[in-house]
Amino acid sequence: MPTQLDSDITFEAATFRRLVDHLQRNTELQNIDLMNLAGFCRNCLAKWYVAEAKERGVELDYESVRERVYGMPYAEWKRRFQT
Repeated sequence: MPTQLDSDITFEAATFRRLVDHLQRNTELQNIDLMNLAGFCRNCLAKWYVAEAKERGVELDYESVRERVYGMPYAEWKRRFQT
């Protein structure tokens, strides 16, 4: 039977995936706008992801994590959507 911690982790992971999906679908929302309004952006999410993995002894490549957050390589996202 799942514990409360298991449930929390499941819900938190689903929430993170939902946030990333939302940001991927709403490309008109620029990182600078996110930074100005919320104090974080897509790059921050990728950096936090890498930092959390590192705290748990797992080394992740920042660029591959950023690609995961953006849904494509950052250079492509920047070329297609950054205004």
